Amino acid sequence: MTHQETTPSVMPVVAQYIAQALSLELPSDVEEKTKFHFLDTVASMVSGSQMLAGERAQAFLHAQGPSAAQASMLGTALKGTAINIAMANGMSGHADETDDSHAESLTHPGCGIVAGVLAAAELYDKSGAQMLKAMALGYDICCRLTKSLHAYQFRVDGHSSHTFGPNFGAAAAAGALAGVSAQQARYLLSYAAQQASGVACWMRDKDHIEKAFDFGGMPARNGVCAAVMVINGFTGVEDVFSGERNFYDAYGVNPLRGALGEALGERYEIMRTSIKRWTVGSPIQAPLDSLDSLMHQHPQLRHQLDQIKSIRVLIPHESLSIVNNREMPEICLQHLIALMLLDAEMTFTLAHDRSRMSDPRVLELRALVELKGSDELSKFMPTRQGIVEIEYLSGQVLREYTKDVKGTPDNPMSRPELERKCIQLMAPILGASRSKQVCDLIWRLEGVGHAKELTHLLQTP
Repeated sequence: MTHQETTPSVMPVVAQYIAQALSLELPSDVEEKTKFHFLDTVASMVSGSQMLAGERAQAFLHAQGPSAAQASMLGTALKGTAINIAMANGMSGHADETDDSHAESLTHPGCGIVAGVLAAAELYDKSGAQMLKAMALGYDICCRLTKSLHAYQFRVDGHSSHTFGPNFGAAAAAGALAGVSAQQARYLLSYAAQQASGVACWMRDKDHIEKAFDFGGMPARNGVCAAVMVINGFTGVEDVFSGERNFYDAYGVNPLRGALGEALGERYEIMRTSIKRWTVGSPIQAPLDSLDSLMHQHPQLRHQLDQIKSIRVLIPHESLSIVNNREMPEICLQHLIALMLLDAEMTFTLAHDRSRMSDPRVLELRALVELKGSDELSKFMPTRQGIVEIEYLSGQVLREYTKDVKGTPDNPMSRPELERKCIQLMAPILGASRSKQVCDLIWRLEGVGHAKELTHLLQTP
């Protein structure tokens, strides 16, 4: 007998859980954490709507011509079909390096899943409480899916975990909001599997457009599309995870076939998802935390830059290629270290100012930054730790080691800290007052009766 025939199928448990997800209550701590990620993601979408990937998503919507105004693109006045708007908001959500991430599953869940939730909730007129439940469900399915494929080896093999996981997560969330039955959830997951794709070449995308589509736009579009098809009568394969020519046979290498249904309703993956304090690439978070700490411990550091001999930064080997001397400022570690030393801060605007990449003072400091991979730090992957060592010409060395990055589950942000980040992202587009209203509404989202009460605030006049 083959391996899959001797392993009980995960489908009955997963399909039933999707079908009943909106009728189950979230534990209070899970509901609170879900609000954090909801706010963080919609702020990323509003900000990203005016960035290059968001602008291209707007152009795509215009190219579709007049269409049903089923859902709203955040940060704009545009409306469109739920499927197209899900793609547009998903691309905006990952138009930059501002959105959340789940280290163990190697995914950015929010950009794809929240985009799917927003579109489906508007289409099917769902409440804030239902949106939160669907979102938590989406994170559970997303993260379990890529963990079942051994996410890091999956990437080494050339696949993109960042597209596979959110594809299934967005489908589950949108399907729950559409009201699928357990039988329909089986079809839903089969259509999600048929649309699952992704090659890890997104790492070579210099403009962050294809990457935005891969991480956010495509999963959101696919998920909402699967939900709309199934709720309108599409049938399909009843169990894509077992039987002849199944999903795990196609994509798995010794897959964990039961992981997708493991501890659903008991272990919530959103509780292990991280929010970025700094609007820069994930591997740069720990080094910036370390440098920020050093600058607070040694206020004189900023005034002694001409006395620095070298700046040594250690990160896990696995992260080097992502942030080593990249062309985009927000994912270039050497540039951001030099910039923070000069400006003593790291705002969204500062991290994205391409003109500073040719600033002579930045270039002078950047030349002192030596980035190295660390065997010791690699042992702690998937958590991304970092060390910064600053050596003066006198021989004095300042050193800071960040183990738990701010915004990670073991060092969470507070509501005021997250609000500061999100208002900074949204205010240039929505204004400070309306951005604060968005925050206030999301903190009480479980009491909001209709999704449009939120999306109205998140659009421009």
